Amino acid sequence: MADMKATEDAAAAEQVRRVVTRYATAWAAGDFPTIRDCYHEQFTLYYAGNNPLSGVHRGKAACLAVLEEFRKRTRRKLISVDHIMAGPERGAVLASEQFSHDGKTTDVQRLLVYTIREDRLHECWVYDQDQALIDQLLSQGAP
Repeated sequence: MADMKATEDAAAAEQVRRVVTRYATAWAAGDFPTIRDCYHEQFTLYYAGNNPLSGVHRGKAACLAVLEEFRKRTRRKLISVDHIMAGPERGAVLASEQFSHDGKTTDVQRLLVYTIREDRLHECWVYDQDQALIDQLLSQGAP
């Protein structure tokens, strides 16, 4: 019985890894059509912090709009995908990004934790290395 559970968990973790890796590979390549395809129609984004984008955003279209607003306000640039992690219930990407505002740039590590549904990213929790910096950038408005 324990062997069957371990086999099921390994298979589930591999499915999660495939979905998260597809997304991370597309992100690193700047392949926006594939990135958009990676999101489930009922995608939910959980943004922490105390800024205009903080909170829970539901639905693929709404989440894509929030991500675009984040990009505009921070001028985000992916530096690298540092690690991809996967378990039977969740996957994660540890990435380094660069944000720019008022002529200054800052590098920040971000941890994105995902659940998967129907081979698509279903939920994402975003954890930033420097939440106070993110709050400041997002509260200053679009550049």
